[in-house]
Amino acid sequence: MILRRLYALPLVLFLLAVVGVPLISTIAGSFGGAGPFDRYAQIFGSRFYTRAFTTTLWLSALTTAIGLGLAVLLALALRGRVPALSRTALVLGNLGANFSGVPSVLSFMILLGANGVLTRLLFPGFELYSFSGLLLTYSFFQVALATVLVVPVIMALPRDMEEAARLMGISPLRFWGRVGLPTVAPQLAAVATLLFANAMGTYATAFTLMGTNARIVTVRIGELVAGDVFSDPALANALSVCLLVVMLVPIVLGQMLLRRRS
Repeated sequence: MILRRLYALPLVLFLLAVVGVPLISTIAGSFGGAGPFDRYAQIFGSRFYTRAFTTTLWLSALTTAIGLGLAVLLALALRGRVPALSRTALVLGNLGANFSGVPSVLSFMILLGANGVLTRLLFPGFELYSFSGLLLTYSFFQVALATVLVVPVIMALPRDMEEAARLMGISPLRFWGRVGLPTVAPQLAAVATLLFANAMGTYATAFTLMGTNARIVTVRIGELVAGDVFSDPALANALSVCLLVVMLVPIVLGQMLLRRRS
């Protein structure tokens, strides 16, 4: 038994080196300044940074709802169809989820930029380099990731329940509203927390699209770390800690819901 536990030692050491040490360094570095909590007071006392958190939270919540809602509708449409369609949806979802960041933003610029193909033909006046553009580009990879996670959950629901409901004369809409979706609600809640955390931590997509004009927390952190004029690593560390806490709250709540339902 002891020997088997030692098998996990390399992984534990790797996690400590990759996750533990940077986390401890970030937390310790956030207490710089004249007082230990000066950087945190600066964050909560500044409308500039509180607006960044508000925008990030709003953007993450919206794209999480869009991604989860569309993925659930797609999974329900695929249920009972040819299995090849589900596999195709999962393949496309994997491609989309791994196509985020710079490649996806460049694609949107070609299609919906100021001189994009679709902008000139179908959507004149559309402004990609705005909150609407961020919402669109974030939704792209959020829907793709949600598809990969939600389709297997819906497909795993026993068909006996659905068939029994039909024999009792219950419509599919009522079944999914009263039985099907409530049954998989804990799994959907876990997917939602993952989508929310994914959106909160996104940096490359926003920075590639709008640069430092993107009013989200991750861009502000990068600006403070790599900025030539406004460089402030201690403040960047404090922002990172605040962002981590905000991301952990829904994750912890989701895990508590899962345990309670179990």
